[in-house]
Order: sequence, then C-alpha cells, then structure tokens
Amino acid sequence: MAHSLTANRRHSLFRPCIDLHQGQVKQIVGGSLQDQAPQALQTNFVSGQPASYYAKLYRTHQLTGAHLIKLGPGNDEAAKAALQAWPNGLQVGGGITLTNASEWLTLGAAKVIVTSWLFPDARFSLERLQQLSQTIGRDRLVVDLSCRRRGQTWYVAMNKWQTLTDTEINQDTLTLIAQYASEFLIHAADVEGLCQGIDRDLVTCLGRWVTIPTTYAGGARDLDDLALVDELSQGKVDLTFGSALDIFGGRTVKFDNCVAWNQSHGQTT
Repeated sequence: MAHSLTANRRHSLFRPCIDLHQGQVKQIVGGSLQDQAPQALQTNFVSGQPASYYAKLYRTHQLTGAHLIKLGPGNDEAAKAALQAWPNGLQVGGGITLTNASEWLTLGAAKVIVTSWLFPDARFSLERLQQLSQTIGRDRLVVDLSCRRRGQTWYVAMNKWQTLTDTEINQDTLTLIAQYASEFLIHAADVEGLCQGIDRDLVTCLGRWVTIPTTYAGGARDLDDLALVDELSQGKVDLTFGSALDIFGGRTVKFDNCVAWNQSHGQTT
C-alpha cells in the first residue's frame, strides 16, 4: 500500500561529502571539534587520498549536490584542487562570507554554503542573508543550518558546531530563509560521526517544513537509513553518509550501493 501511495513522489537520494581538516579528508565526530581543546578531537578516518580523488569519484558517477566543507584553516588549497577536478560539481562551505563567496564561485564551486557569517554574535542576521543572496544570486547559495538538540527542539550551531545560536529550527525559520537560498544543508551535530542512527524526529520535521532541496547529515549507519529518511521525509530530504561509508573507512555502507540507489530512484541534479 505504501508503494502505491508514493509511486509518483520524489525519493530521497544519497548526497556525497568531502570534509577537510588541516588539508586532509577526514571523518570527525562532530561534537569533538573544539578550538579550545584540540586534543579532544575524535577522528574516525583520515584518508590517504586527496580531496581531488573524491571529487573525481563523484564526477565519474555524476553524484550532484556533493558538499565540501572546510573545517578550520589550512584547507583552501585542497579545496581548490577538488574544484579543479570537478568544476561546477561541488558545493563549498567553511568560512564563507560576503567577501569571499564570489571568489569560490569563480574558482569553480557550483554553490557556496554559509553558516557562521549569518550569525554575528550568535544572532541571526536577515540583513546579511539578503545581502549575500543579492550579491551572488539565490540559486548559488546554500544555507547550512546544522544544529544541536535542546529538549524537544533544535538550535542552529555555528563555528564548527561549537557555538549555539538563538535561532530555532522550525517552519518559520526555514520558510524565511528559503526566500533567499536554493538549498539547506543540516547536520545533526549531536549524532554526527557516531554511526548510531539518524535523528528521526529532526528528519520527520524537516519533511514537513522544508520547501527547497535539503540534505541531512548525521548518524547514518546503513543503507536502511536512506530508506528511512525517504519514508520519514516523504522524499523531501536527501541523506549524506560519512563515517559509515566504505570510501571513508566504514564497514556498513558500500559506496556502490549508494550509487545504485540513486540510479534506481531517479537521480536528478
């Protein structure tokens, strides 16, 4: 019965990622990334391959919507090399501001992803969002609303997920920001890198609230989680696998199976 009811709807897709830390491709436990305590960093995987290797891999399989996130300084050269490997094929985030957004687009980013710059003093600035959207174009802007859970709700977390802002993830917030951005990227920072399952409540809410393409990341551990996201969000939310993925040292999700899922569920740009 479920299949007949949803036969004509869009399906959730796999969206790949490249996380850069100190110039290397890594998979990091989200809650452990702290400027004040670098020794607390928990790393699940450090790749022997450069970022450009993954860009070429995604290009080969035409996996659109991949996000490349620069976690702190020392990542620009690796990011540029990845963009050279797939011009206009990757979305770039990490330290994006009004000053450098256009430069990254010129360097070959399909879109730029912004978080912290929109939250001066951890408070949301609609003026900054409007200014950036007007400067580069709504269609080139992705807003990262990665968040942490507080009770029964979620608040946007900035500065590599270390600083909680005043902005709650809810329908009003998403509807407002969607006027100025073409996509959302939402990491559930509390479960990021743990491979212990997705935040089902958040995915369900996003499925009700979002009106533009949205990618969720955090906790996904096997291909069943992609089917679960598809079910909970009614196909409105895509999913990123990180530490569980075999190309990042994981043992529970095969990259080839993710490619096959997209091919069988109507992969689109």
